[in-house]
Amino acid sequence: MDLLTTLNGSLMQGFFPAGWDLKRIDRCVDDDPQTITQRQKWWHRGFTPVACRDVADFDMMLGHEIALQIKKSRDAGEKLALILPVGPMGMYRWAVYFLTEWGVSCDHCTGFNMDEWSDAEGNTLPPSNPGAFQFAMQQAFYGPLGKLTIPTRQRFFATRKLLPTYAERIGELKASGARLIVIFGIGRVCHIAFWEPHFAEEFATEKEWKNQTHRLGARLHPLTIEQNAITSFKSRTTLVPAFANTIGPGLFLAADRIIGGADGTLSRGMMWQGLSLWMTLRHEPSKWIPSTYMPTLPGRLFFLQELAGPLVADCN
Repeated sequence: MDLLTTLNGSLMQGFFPAGWDLKRIDRCVDDDPQTITQRQKWWHRGFTPVACRDVADFDMMLGHEIALQIKKSRDAGEKLALILPVGPMGMYRWAVYFLTEWGVSCDHCTGFNMDEWSDAEGNTLPPSNPGAFQFAMQQAFYGPLGKLTIPTRQRFFATRKLLPTYAERIGELKASGARLIVIFGIGRVCHIAFWEPHFAEEFATEKEWKNQTHRLGARLHPLTIEQNAITSFKSRTTLVPAFANTIGPGLFLAADRIIGGADGTLSRGMMWQGLSLWMTLRHEPSKWIPSTYMPTLPGRLFFLQELAGPLVADCN
């Protein structure tokens, strides 16, 4: 007895994205956690999943990777466009540490925050709101870098005014020789940024879906709301906006390199991201599961080893 055998007639029927095959999704999970890094035929040959022993290692390793890519671009004399997440966040402290230790200026970088909370019209929280992603980035990354930071004029946030300009700005940077690195987390429903799986229903073809660069006032899936209530709002669901501005696959799939992170554990064996990680790595690319495209790009996905499971019942 499980969800698959009791779904019909339950309140969960019709809850998941219409294009999700739950039986196929369940088959993505292997009972042997060690197999999670086994290469799949659709992975880019330059893509590597990296297991991390604990959160301390995860934050440091992910932060080092971000700082190293910034340093490599600096050393090569090239510009760097960074698409940045708010979640995960612990890596920014270490990115600041390494960049400061190495004395690497980030004035060759341009930062684009991938998403922001909004209302249905795309109006966003003020930067002073502690729940705003712009506030979080200033506190975690831009501010602590001090004189080495990315210049204010080269920081862009997913507001109603600025988000629609991202594609043109990034296009101009790439045309001038800049690399684009996308740093990301994986959502409970396998979104990248706030590009949700149910958006797939709006597009007749994968090509059309892939061409979407952004969305203002995107309707969020209920699981996304609850994920953020748990991870960012101390369980207070009533504080979480139901909409967000977000980049789309036209930008996050344009990356020259990706740096991903999955750290969704909750202690005492509890977690929210194990299934999402297995889906990302084992399900063939599908517009109904946005994160499944990330292994088709070169780069690294850092994840907590605990998320590999085994994903079996463990009553808490």
